[in-house]
Amino acid sequence: MKPAALFVCLALASLSACTTPTPSQTADVCLILEDNRAWWRAIQRTERRWGVPPGVQLAILKRESSFNAHARPARNRLFGIIPGRRPSSAYGYAQALDGTWDWYREDTGRGGANRNNFGDAVDFVGWYASKSRQLSGIASDNARDLYLSYHEGHGGFNRGSYRSKGWLVNVAADVARDAQRYQTQINGCERRLSHRFWLF
Repeated sequence: MKPAALFVCLALASLSACTTPTPSQTADVCLILEDNRAWWRAIQRTERRWGVPPGVQLAILKRESSFNAHARPARNRLFGIIPGRRPSSAYGYAQALDGTWDWYREDTGRGGANRNNFGDAVDFVGWYASKSRQLSGIASDNARDLYLSYHEGHGGFNRGSYRSKGWLVNVAADVARDAQRYQTQINGCERRLSHRFWLF
C-alpha cells in the first residue's frame, strides 16, 4: 500500500474511533462490547479504579442515555408546539449535569474530560458511586441505591426524597435488574472480550 493511501486509511480509522455510533440494541451487552472493545477497556479501568462492577456501570448508562453520546433531555414545549428550554443541563452518556461534571473534573484532576466520551462517562459513573459510598454508605454493587443517589443527589437520597416517587423506585428496580443481567452476560463472555487482537 502506498504511503498516501495508508495515511488516509489511518486517518479514517482514527475518525471512526472517535464517533462511536449508538448501539442498535441494548439487550445483549456482549454484542455491544464486541463491537466496541475500547468501551470494554474503559469499563475495566473504571472497575479497577473505583470498584464498581461492569454490570452496574452499564445499567446506569443504559438508563440515562441508551448509550447515546449526545443524549439530552427533550425540550419543554410552549403550548405543546414551540420548542422551549431543556429541563436541565444533562448531557452525554451519563447525563451528567454541568455542575456535577465540573465537580468531577476538579475532584479527579481530569480537566479535559468530556461527557460525550465513553471512557470519561464510565469513569464519572465510578467516581459518583465512590462518592455515594462515602457520603451515603451505599455499596459499590448496590445498583438500585446507587441509581437513586445518582438521580436524587446524595443529600436527597440521605433524606429519602425518593420514597415519595414511586415511579423512580420502579426505575431503580429496573436498573438493578439490568445490572444483574448485564453482569451475568459479561461473566459468560469476559474471556472473549479480553482477548487481544492485533491489527496490522
